[in-house]
Amino acid sequence: MSDQEEEFTAQNIPDASGKRDSAYETITIPVPSEDLPESDQTEDNESAPEDNESAPEPPGGGHEVRSEAQSDQSPSSLETNDAEHLLEEIMLPEQVLDSPVDSERHSLAQLDNAMQSTKQQSDDYHLTSFLDKIKAVKESLKTSMQYSLATVKVVLLPVCQEIIMRFRIDTSFKYLKDHFANQLSVPADVLQIRYAGTILKNNETLLQHGISAQDIVQVEIFSTLPDLYPIKGIRGLNEASQVITVRVQTGIDQYEEVAVEVIKSDLHKPFLGGFRHKITGIEYHNAGTQTVPKKTLEKCNVFCRDTQTVFQRKKLQQTTNTTSTQMTKIGVYVSNMTDKLVTPGKYFSAAEYHAKRLAAVIVLQTYYRRWHAKVVVENIRRQKMLRLKWEEEEKLRKIREKEEWMKLDYYRRHNPQTKEDFELLYNALELWRQEELECINQTFTGAERKAALCELLEKETQLIASIGRHRHNAYMENQEALIQAFLDKCSAPKAWKGFDGKITEMDTQFTIRARELQNIYKCIMLKNISQDERLDVLLTLKHTVKEHECTLTKEILELIDREVDLMMRGVKHHNLEGLRKRISTLFFHYLKTPLFNPEVARHLKVPQDPLKFYKKIHFCYSCQLYLPSTEFAVSSTAHHVHRCRKCVSLDNETRKRESFLKYKCILQRLFYSEADYEDDSKIAFLMQLEDIQYLTENIWSGQSVLSAWKDLGDLVLVRWDKSLQWSPWNCILLTKDESAAHLKLASIEEEYEHTFIHKIKHKHILAKNYFSQIPVLASFMFDDDEIEATRKQCFTETTPNLVECQRPSP
Repeated sequence: MSDQEEEFTAQNIPDASGKRDSAYETITIPVPSEDLPESDQTEDNESAPEDNESAPEPPGGGHEVRSEAQSDQSPSSLETNDAEHLLEEIMLPEQVLDSPVDSERHSLAQLDNAMQSTKQQSDDYHLTSFLDKIKAVKESLKTSMQYSLATVKVVLLPVCQEIIMRFRIDTSFKYLKDHFANQLSVPADVLQIRYAGTILKNNETLLQHGISAQDIVQVEIFSTLPDLYPIKGIRGLNEASQVITVRVQTGIDQYEEVAVEVIKSDLHKPFLGGFRHKITGIEYHNAGTQTVPKKTLEKCNVFCRDTQTVFQRKKLQQTTNTTSTQMTKIGVYVSNMTDKLVTPGKYFSAAEYHAKRLAAVIVLQTYYRRWHAKVVVENIRRQKMLRLKWEEEEKLRKIREKEEWMKLDYYRRHNPQTKEDFELLYNALELWRQEELECINQTFTGAERKAALCELLEKETQLIASIGRHRHNAYMENQEALIQAFLDKCSAPKAWKGFDGKITEMDTQFTIRARELQNIYKCIMLKNISQDERLDVLLTLKHTVKEHECTLTKEILELIDREVDLMMRGVKHHNLEGLRKRISTLFFHYLKTPLFNPEVARHLKVPQDPLKFYKKIHFCYSCQLYLPSTEFAVSSTAHHVHRCRKCVSLDNETRKRESFLKYKCILQRLFYSEADYEDDSKIAFLMQLEDIQYLTENIWSGQSVLSAWKDLGDLVLVRWDKSLQWSPWNCILLTKDESAAHLKLASIEEEYEHTFIHKIKHKHILAKNYFSQIPVLASFMFDDDEIEATRKQCFTETTPNLVECQRPSP
């Protein structure tokens, strides 16, 4: 047998050393002997190491006859043949047992016996090399056995307890099932093992499912009869530590295995930072997140009753003081020059004493109360002055706001730019027409009335034409402003903010190209310049466009040559405006082409797939066009889409001429006020302009409920009950000052009268009946059960009445 064959056969023989049992397994799964197919042979193999120490015996009888027949050969050949004979006995396939553990022990024991027998027979060089081969085979067996284990993560369902353990990839799952049946006190035939959605059988192994050594697998164990045999968590496993083996590379082709103890803890360790490898992408955390923090000692109770109680002791003490008096007597003279005559005063009783003290206290109280009254009055006077000053400031502020609003309205009427500005103009025109019409009806009759009406119609026509001219001019100015803003964005340099807060700008080759084209476009759009300057601009444009050849550039070059030819012939400037407009328009298309201006690709809108718009296309019955859904203004109560935005706006300009600017202001104030609450209010943001208009005009009659103020610019919609979210059935229309005072009320029932509250509730019922047509708002009014009950009440099953047709008898 060659060296390669010996090496290949030895690597396929598993090994079960004691080191694997202690270092690699967290939970040891015993292999029962009755499950092995050859129990007698296992017992012989287990006792083989003990017998081989004294006299090694071959397990087969045929090999004994062979060894006796060859005893007459030379010693060297005998020794070699015996060693080969022992190796063949180890490599025989029929000696490998079904149990992996017993087969490993048997093969290792035979290897040890072969080594001992060969050492005792000869010290020849060939024998030494053969023994080295045997050692290499044994080491390869241990290594192959060591790396035939996989990490299995067992999840017990439905308790979701996770158990990590080491398991052989060539061992059947029956041993794993028996182990957990013993741990859970559940019959083994009730348990099922599932891996990747597949139920595993008892005789299957991890190797059959493509799991190799050192892999990590997750399996689930559940009970087929959860009512009779429920799976409960295994106690004591979460607290116990687990040991895993980590293979660490210590050098080139050098590895070291380190046993690591895994301690499960419910403590949430804080993240203390780390870093990520830029090439491999592996994240490394700081060491502080991998250590258990120090436990702080519990403080003992430092509070007790003894430290809060004062013990008092009273003890009377009196010291002796000896005094003496001396009077004049015989033999003793005491002078009386310093004596004083003491006469008793007027006696007063205790009542008189207390009365005197009371009078003194009254005097003190009088002066104190006077001082306190002066302080209170001064505070009231100061508050009054502040109040009057605040009221004056508020009055001036309101006047100032009113003046600013009127100035803004005046400016918007004289310089209309937006759609709202033209709505104001048409609204003012309609108000003027109605006043003139009323004046004509009251003043003239007959033919004079008809003549006045014709004159009014001519004035109205002239005003409409003037508004149209203003609209066209505003449209052209807005288009020019949009083009300039677009070119400014394309030619703007790259800018970013540094760590020191300074803004850094950088120009790229694309931004420089865009800025050059923008300068050329600005020069083309210049007016009132000389002929030479115009020729220089056209020459620069021609050289710029010549860089690319396409249909667009050819047309621009033709127009440039035509303008130059007409200028040389002396054509006036106002006759060349149309030609110059064509040149500027084509050059703008040149600017918007990414092939000629690469920077513009970042700012152009990417055209979407037209197939996605088929379901969002609607037909406008007014202009007879198919338009996308964004061109239609749909109200909350609308069931069908009939007219687009342009047709609705045109109909408003020709008939009603209403201005929706004030309703937009009310809706905007509502959005701002509800956003300040930050209580997840939703209904207010579902309201649209038509809903606010209906709510203001039809429900609240376009005026404040308290003061009947009709100026919509001063009215706001606020919550009736501020503890609930805003809705059409929980709102009230007030002025700005009234709304601020209303929101400060603590209780609505205590501050308002019952008749006023009844009036507000009635308006809320009207709003609820109208807005209940909207399914989204109806879900906020009622619960799902209430909606179903309402549908059942409203739905009546009707059966058709059969009418018998009776023909008249002949």
